[in-house]
Amino acid sequence: MIRKETIQNILDAAKIEEVVSDFVSLKRRGANYVGLCPFHNEKTPSFTVSPAKGFYYCFGCSKGGGAVDFIMTHEHLSYPDALKYLAEKYHIEIVDEVQTEEERQMQSELESLYNLVAYAQKHFTNNLYNTEEGLSVGMSYFNERGFNQTIIKKFQLGYSPAAWDNLTKKALENGYKIQYLEKTGLSIKKEDGTYYDRFRERVIFPVHNLTGRVIGFTARILTSDKNKPKYINSPESDIYNKGKTLYGIFFAKQALVSNDNCLLVEGNTDVISLFQSGIENVVASSGTSLTTEQIRLIKKFTNNITIIYDGDEAGQKASLRGTDMIIEEGMNVRIVILPQGEDPDSFARKTDAIQIKKFIKENSANFILFKTKLLLDEAKTDPIKRAELIKEIVRTISLIPEPIHRSVYIKECGDLMQISEQSLINELNKHLRKKLKKNISQSETHNEEELVPPETIEYKTEKQFLPDKDDLSSLERYLMWIILNFGDENMLVETNNDGVKEIISKKAILFISQILKKNKFYFHEKILQSIYDEYIHIMITTGHSDILHFINHKNLEFSKTVISILSRKYELSKYWEEKYKIYTPRHEDDDRNVLVNDISNTINSINLHLITKEISDIKNEIKKLQKENSENPEILILLEKLKERQSTRAEISKSLGRVIN
Repeated sequence: MIRKETIQNILDAAKIEEVVSDFVSLKRRGANYVGLCPFHNEKTPSFTVSPAKGFYYCFGCSKGGGAVDFIMTHEHLSYPDALKYLAEKYHIEIVDEVQTEEERQMQSELESLYNLVAYAQKHFTNNLYNTEEGLSVGMSYFNERGFNQTIIKKFQLGYSPAAWDNLTKKALENGYKIQYLEKTGLSIKKEDGTYYDRFRERVIFPVHNLTGRVIGFTARILTSDKNKPKYINSPESDIYNKGKTLYGIFFAKQALVSNDNCLLVEGNTDVISLFQSGIENVVASSGTSLTTEQIRLIKKFTNNITIIYDGDEAGQKASLRGTDMIIEEGMNVRIVILPQGEDPDSFARKTDAIQIKKFIKENSANFILFKTKLLLDEAKTDPIKRAELIKEIVRTISLIPEPIHRSVYIKECGDLMQISEQSLINELNKHLRKKLKKNISQSETHNEEELVPPETIEYKTEKQFLPDKDDLSSLERYLMWIILNFGDENMLVETNNDGVKEIISKKAILFISQILKKNKFYFHEKILQSIYDEYIHIMITTGHSDILHFINHKNLEFSKTVISILSRKYELSKYWEEKYKIYTPRHEDDDRNVLVNDISNTINSINLHLITKEISDIKNEIKKLQKENSENPEILILLEKLKERQSTRAEISKSLGRVIN
């Protein structure tokens, strides 16, 4: 766990414009920077970076946040990993909280495993480029596959020679421990106590995790020895879990987002060939059945998966396996069957990116409809097989979480299978009831309350800077805008003590909090009240406010709300006064009481809104009682209350310079 002091050092060092400019071309516009938003397609820049306030905001898609949030969103990293990314950028040493001896040992061991695997990758790559065997055997193979040097280096491909202990020997000479060689599976222990290399006389495909670190290897044999497996993989270890990673995910993640689709293939060479042809939104399951963890890994970047299979019948049958889990995760699945005799690797080597994309677009089929047609062809006119087909298709549809989507597929499948929609619905309800019973049973068994991370809530920015006087939400957010921008500022306030008037200096937040307390006011948006409470707590404990605390808040709802409130699409030009000699009062002008008046007017406007609503409710209640019983004594009480509220409303309206009918 990263220490709070270290986190603060990272936040202090990370300049939002420097962090964003690593990924977005920015141009200065006044006090801010603008550029094309990296999170949605646009031709006119609506993406704004504010160095003064330390956040970014897009007026097109409403995404916003601080430096940490930008890295989390753009690079799809967790909060700790984003902090580590920024720490590395600004050369800040990560200092963890005090750990137990066991925790320190575990962390040290993990780093040792990562370092060893990174060394092994460099060793294999060096063998490929700088040894006679590597060039004549390994490089020749890659050249035959059509891999160019750029792609070979990008994916850090390598070669392991025929020698029994080439890597083991070199690693030990360089100070790496044998126990870690054994734990990562790079070395295997023989009965006599000696060790030999797992990978020998094979080309090497390093496997990277989401942040780009090498965690394991896949190795392909180049001989036709039938007694040896064609591919072997690193075994499971503390840093490598095959069911939780996908080959190529590190290189594909940006393309997955920009294309909003993941092409899923089977082999490593499929990924590399497609990538080289210009198709970068592709990952591989590396010959294993899909796992829930792998599906959720893809879901971080897109909700759409297109599975590409070989053109033979076995490939089509294979397309039915593992996809139920994808559907159950609420993702959209499409199937593409390649021409007969082709696999993604061979197809990519003879086809350019434009043709591949066109083929995928024209030949991709929705998985459920694809499955229905495939099984219909198999069942033909056999009534028993058709009955089983119906049950199988409906079972798959029952896995879809969204009811509307289920109903659409029921209708389409009914048309395809020439069976009544009601019959399919009846069968569907059987599955749904069974699923419901199972969920109830599980919830009774596991009734522990689970903590769920906060959802990211995106708020649309206000169209105008000043609030709508008739919109309670707008007024409350405007008050919060004042608090966030000027709560820590000193302002001049007129006081009246025993008839003696004097002007004193007071922090704006103290002035605001006293008025709110006097009016027994609370924000009607719970998130605003939570932000206000935390703001007050910070002021009490530290003596000053910290907007960056909220911009980089771990609670994404806090961060998004604060940035939405702080963001202003238009700024008053400095030339307005210089050129046209027209002065516009600003909140910073203490001597003009601009801030004091704005605070008072905003709070009064909120109170006016609330009391007007209360008056309306009282009137409605009186009408209701009069209709039931015109002599009800409650009516007199309500009339007195109405008179008092109307008097209060008149006073507030007068202070605001408004006329109430």
